[in-house]
Amino acid sequence: MERRVVITGIGLYSCIGNGKEEVLDSLRTGKSGIIYDEPRKEFGYRSCLTGMVEDPNLKPFLSRRERIGMHQPAMYAYMSTKEALEQAKLDVDFLNANETGIIFGNDSTAGAVINTVDKVRERKDTTLIGSGDIFQNMNCTVNMSLSTIYKLKGINITLSAACASGSHSIGMGYLLIKQGLQDRVVCGGAQEINKYAMASFDGLGTFSPREDQPASASRPFDAGRDGLVPSGGAATLIVESLESAEKRGAPILGELIGYGFSSNGEHISNPNFDGQFRSLSMALKQAGINADVVDYVNAHATSTPVGDSMEAQAIHSVLGGKVPVSSTKSMTGHECWMAGASEVAYSLLMMENNFIAPNINFETPDEDSAKINIVPEMREQNIDCFLSNSFGFGGTNSSLIVKKFVK
Repeated sequence: MERRVVITGIGLYSCIGNGKEEVLDSLRTGKSGIIYDEPRKEFGYRSCLTGMVEDPNLKPFLSRRERIGMHQPAMYAYMSTKEALEQAKLDVDFLNANETGIIFGNDSTAGAVINTVDKVRERKDTTLIGSGDIFQNMNCTVNMSLSTIYKLKGINITLSAACASGSHSIGMGYLLIKQGLQDRVVCGGAQEINKYAMASFDGLGTFSPREDQPASASRPFDAGRDGLVPSGGAATLIVESLESAEKRGAPILGELIGYGFSSNGEHISNPNFDGQFRSLSMALKQAGINADVVDYVNAHATSTPVGDSMEAQAIHSVLGGKVPVSSTKSMTGHECWMAGASEVAYSLLMMENNFIAPNINFETPDEDSAKINIVPEMREQNIDCFLSNSFGFGGTNSSLIVKKFVK
């Protein structure tokens, strides 16, 4: 018999807030986390806009040995995971004695790799690199660090799926628990924001050039959108079987009921309608619900001309034109590998507090966005069920459906 799967904790370290309370306030007020970062101009960037996330001070929490192998995404992920575990009422002693897995979405450690190579170029001696560099350089830096710090004994894998990484990590955790292979999994996504990580994206001309208007640059679904804004941080969700959560007396924030996924099988960077349509349709079918049950869609929409139009078409085709839609990327920018996890966490905060966060900077619809119900200002509204989309380079698509928990 398949088990019910619930979420018992969330943690956020984001450009719109360090922790759930700051994030909740930003979501309510439509506060942007986008800034102009002058050092990027000196480095050669065409667009210096970014979601700003400071490196946390981990010295009060971790020893030097624990910190030495942590690159920026692992540092962010520690902060979000610490908060999520506290809400879920999980501590190291429990985790050490009870098998718990970790699946984290992460797709780059560019900053750490370049810093290491620069050391070799300067010193001409690989033995002078430092012991922590190898662990910072590896794409699984988040999993290696968190699994050892928190004594996690279950599945331990890094999921690399471009901008759907965080979403797929939750989906895979959901499937493992549903099938009885794990009782709980620490799921999430982390994204570095350093200048090395985003230079190649900027070189493609994908970023908005509105450097004089940082807060207005990310414009999902708006007819005047001219590119995305890079961002990052980390988000963690504690995904757990209902039996395990109830046994521990853990808070239940929502129930995962659907996970849809697909691959476009076409162009390496261009989205297509068919892949997104199949991902959305699969999520609804697996959840066993009709489209009219969904009260809110947190769209992937990154503020690119083609991507937003394609998603608007898919949403309209599968869910119709009435369901409220917003993209929190209008405030955060595109959090890349983190986004699929953070946007589920953002939506859980909305569901808990009965409101829909605004799609800020939405002023003029285009032909496709005019067909769906985009919410440009914060709206007080009950949400019993929401859907979150994530679509990434290589044509990887993920759609998750979460509902309020009912015994």
